[in-house]
Amino acid sequence: MTEVSNAQWYERGKTVLPGGVCSSTRLNQGIGSPVYVARADGARFTDVDGREYIDMSCGHGAALLGHNHPAIHEALIQAAELGICCAADMPYHIQLAEMLCEMIPCAEKIRFTNSGSEATLHAIRLCRAVSGKDKILRFTGHFHGYHEHTYIGGHPPREAMDAPSKYRESAGIPEPLTQFIVTAPFNDLGATRKALEENIGEIGTVILEPVNFNTAGIPPQPGYLEGLRELTREFDVILFFDEVQTSFKKSAGGAQQDFGVIPDICTIGKALGGGLPLSAICGPDQMMDRFKPVGDVQHSGTFNAPLPNILAGLAFCKAVTSRSFYPDLAVVGDEFYKGLDKIIADSGVPLHAPRHGARFGLVMGVEQPPVCYEDTLDHRKDLMLTFVGECAKRGVYFHDYGGAPCHHGFSSAHTTDDMNIVLDVVGAVLKTIS
Repeated sequence: MTEVSNAQWYERGKTVLPGGVCSSTRLNQGIGSPVYVARADGARFTDVDGREYIDMSCGHGAALLGHNHPAIHEALIQAAELGICCAADMPYHIQLAEMLCEMIPCAEKIRFTNSGSEATLHAIRLCRAVSGKDKILRFTGHFHGYHEHTYIGGHPPREAMDAPSKYRESAGIPEPLTQFIVTAPFNDLGATRKALEENIGEIGTVILEPVNFNTAGIPPQPGYLEGLRELTREFDVILFFDEVQTSFKKSAGGAQQDFGVIPDICTIGKALGGGLPLSAICGPDQMMDRFKPVGDVQHSGTFNAPLPNILAGLAFCKAVTSRSFYPDLAVVGDEFYKGLDKIIADSGVPLHAPRHGARFGLVMGVEQPPVCYEDTLDHRKDLMLTFVGECAKRGVYFHDYGGAPCHHGFSSAHTTDDMNIVLDVVGAVLKTIS
């Protein structure tokens, strides 16, 4: 595809980009280098060496429509023709907000951001202002962005599990910020009640991924989200669903629609921009009106929700609200998951694949299906990296996440034939692992 090979681009990239990449996780450890993409279309992408892959990462969930979707392509052309006036709203912003208020159960008003990290950062500031309390209860194994408000206590190693709320997930996070984090295991209402009782009057917000995609896609146990809703009301605490990943993966209303539990506030994103950076904070009138210019909580930025992203968001929402979108997605998914479960059962490899809609996880080397992060501490990172590398050799791309039990998925552009190829590759690779 280019006269310069992937390996040569990697060496060249390392001289001007830390690690040769623009994002820490883009160096795929299962492959041994980043994959530099030359072109992406539909369910596939081609690297600079001309190798084609069926994409089972889909931009970590952002490319739910697949790559280079015609409606997104048209949105970008429209934006260029209109003239991209940054730092200004246009009628399209209002139209998209109106659509989302119809789609997302907890949404009466919307405030757009670009990345999911931005969304959770500003939403947490809002929650603290509304509650008047600084402490946040979060769950081990969940992820809420790379900022200091929540990048504490999410994925502690085994040796830090005696005090997970003290574990800072990156160098450069000040230790005093750990005082604002309280952790509890997912799917354990007793532990949540205990944490709320021990910090009564101090915790103002409970934040979680309603499906724990950032630890393999672990779903909530039956009654768990309902119990959490009751507990937060009992203790007068804001219930915050971080749906940056769960939004749109199974329905247009996100996990709150899927499970019938409505939070006080949520963040959505990842897929919302159809592959462009677009996220949103969604909540009730009274809460959202605490944002300036009508309230006292600051949220601003020159590049908040630029026109191309908003137009792409409109195109995305029109696509996922079409009558056939989710039934068609479910047909592909149901067949794939049925095949995957059979392959896993036949392989002899201790492997679990929790799933919700178009995304799923892989947990290797663990005998029992995990119900929380703590159950995945024996996950075999070495097997996961071998799996990723061997699949890539056969033309199927899974992202590695450093070998962690994270999430993978498909798009509306993936066909049953595509997924059958993936199943053949997965089956062959698991035979080599076993």
